[in-house]
Amino acid sequence: MIDQATVSRILDAADIVDVVSDFVQLKRRGANWIGLCPFHNDRNPSFYVSRAKNICKCFSCGKGGSPVNFIMEHQQMSYVEALRYLAAKYHIEIKERELTDEERAAQTERESMMVLNEWACKFFEHQLHETRDGQEIGMAYLRERGFSDATIKNFHLGYSPEGVSTLYDAAIKQGYSHDLLVAVGLCIANEHGGARDRFRGRIIFPITNVAGKVVAFAGRTLRKEDKAKYVNSPESTIYSKRRELYGLSQAKRAIAKEDKCFIVEGYADVISMHQAGFENVVASSGTALTNEQINAISRFTTDVTEMFDGDEAGIHAALRGVDMLLAQNLNIKVIVLPDDDDPDSFSRKHNHSEIQDFIAKNEEDFIRFKSRILLNGVEHDPIKRAAAIGDIIKSIAVIPNAITRSVYVQECAMRFHIAEEVLLREINKVISHNKEEERKRKQSKQNDVQADDPDTPVAQPMEPQITTIPTPARSESGNNGDAASANIQMQERNIINLIVKYGMCYLCDTDYDDGSVHPTTVVEYIRNEMELDALSFTTSSHELVYMLALNSLPEFQRALQSEQQRINEDSQQTLRDELAQIDPIGHNQDSMRKEEEAVEARINERIVAHINDFRRTFLERRLCSHANDEVRKLACDIVSEPYQLSKIHTQYATIATEFDRLNTLVPDAINNWKYAIVEQQIKKLKNALDHATADEQTQLMEQMNNLYAMRRELAKITGERVVTP
Repeated sequence: MIDQATVSRILDAADIVDVVSDFVQLKRRGANWIGLCPFHNDRNPSFYVSRAKNICKCFSCGKGGSPVNFIMEHQQMSYVEALRYLAAKYHIEIKERELTDEERAAQTERESMMVLNEWACKFFEHQLHETRDGQEIGMAYLRERGFSDATIKNFHLGYSPEGVSTLYDAAIKQGYSHDLLVAVGLCIANEHGGARDRFRGRIIFPITNVAGKVVAFAGRTLRKEDKAKYVNSPESTIYSKRRELYGLSQAKRAIAKEDKCFIVEGYADVISMHQAGFENVVASSGTALTNEQINAISRFTTDVTEMFDGDEAGIHAALRGVDMLLAQNLNIKVIVLPDDDDPDSFSRKHNHSEIQDFIAKNEEDFIRFKSRILLNGVEHDPIKRAAAIGDIIKSIAVIPNAITRSVYVQECAMRFHIAEEVLLREINKVISHNKEEERKRKQSKQNDVQADDPDTPVAQPMEPQITTIPTPARSESGNNGDAASANIQMQERNIINLIVKYGMCYLCDTDYDDGSVHPTTVVEYIRNEMELDALSFTTSSHELVYMLALNSLPEFQRALQSEQQRINEDSQQTLRDELAQIDPIGHNQDSMRKEEEAVEARINERIVAHINDFRRTFLERRLCSHANDEVRKLACDIVSEPYQLSKIHTQYATIATEFDRLNTLVPDAINNWKYAIVEQQIKKLKNALDHATADEQTQLMEQMNNLYAMRRELAKITGERVVTP
């Protein structure tokens, strides 16, 4: 287990913009950054990243959160795995305590698979570099392909020995289980309870996810008698062939920097292109492109060039990918290499400049490419020519952007000498047909679900999502329909909002019975009020967040003291520097004193602003990165705000923020909560009166009169502003 001090260092070091930028191309927009959401097929940027709050949020699909939550969601990691990832990114040494037997047993299958794959990758590398067979067979082959030592190291290439169970035996000796070796796909079980190595006698190409973690392997045979040239890991908990692009972890930074991505077919194609100086290259691993792979590319660029072999198979592969890329609103170009070449052989025959020149001269947009391929030999056959143009029209129809479609229509009209109106009519027919087919597919899928489970509700159009308030009982089930209970939970949620966003902010001074006066934070004020009237939260997640906030007070006080000392020392140096810059020429004694006072005032304002910001963000940063999924999601939802004031408001008017109004917001929130509780109690007593005896009715009426008096007092304070659902 990672100790708490290390966890705190990791969470403090992790910068959300820095973390998200590894996976998403971000652009600055005001105080925030924006990009395409990595969690759904996002065509218009809806993924916002706030460095000030250290969170991200997609306002379309709702996913996001703190740096640790983002890594957990995006990389499908556990909380501990995400912490390790961030620790490695920021070069933080992890201090751990020994795991208990129960904790060891609770480690997930996914974590175990990742660890095993990392071990296997090192095993294969060791076999390549340190064994005789690895040098004479594996390394000899790689040298023959022209791969340098740096390239071999960069892609972690390896060699699997010829032995039937060499890896299996070594892994068992290291403590890895038979079942795990089979589940991850490194070995294939036999009928005797043992297993044989899947990749024996093959060159190993580790397949990594976008974060650089090994999720699978591909093995290239060196034996002529093998039927399969390549063998890949089977799909598993950590590997889906549809999602992964070979080389993306090595290429992502170059893709973002160049704003361009080359797509090739095979592993060797990627490696040779990298070695030739083209690092923005990924491979579909010899299969047709999938929407998931295209979606991964679109996080880093919208400009894609497909580079395929010049033979018939390569051309058809290029054609297959065009429509899918267009549907993702990407700018597509195609390069077909000479007949006898693939990207691997072509990049080994030519230097960087020659390849660049070839690309510049031979890149074609998809219309020219499709026209050249489909119209070849059918110029004098009207029927075949019309069919070829119809195929091109179908490709244009999948482009989601109307302006882009219009540009391509104009080019087609000029190229094929067909009126734009005719092309537009045909494109609109295709679009309508595609929409209808999509509607039918969705309806069919819904019918299948309904047939399997008649109680499943029919899907309705999505409405803007509003956070649902759970039931009054300590559970997270749906609302019981009681308006009074729903109102209580709404008021509770308002209290929790204030705790998460401002829990450690100074609110007021509190006089205690012993005559002492203490500065009180928001969460301390709320605690005092709750203890005074014996209030408690009715929702488990609210209670958990409240208790975590209270328990964080000692840590906060220590951190605040340390931060105040640091900022005071920095400010003293800044004060000395700024006072030294005041030019005494042109100043008399009074004006010098005023200048110095102005400098001191500015620095004091900075100190106050910094400490206020430290107080405000202390709790939200920790809760948004908490190990508990429920706490983390609730906190991230609270901190994420889709709206901010426009510049014209903040420039020309003084707007009172929530922080400025805490001294009224917090008491109001507590009084509104009390008001809602009293309302519920009155309702319960009214219901009880209907079934009470005469004596019971007298007692109930007395209780009700007391509640009415309490409600009147609270109404005076709240101004009867409580809105009952």
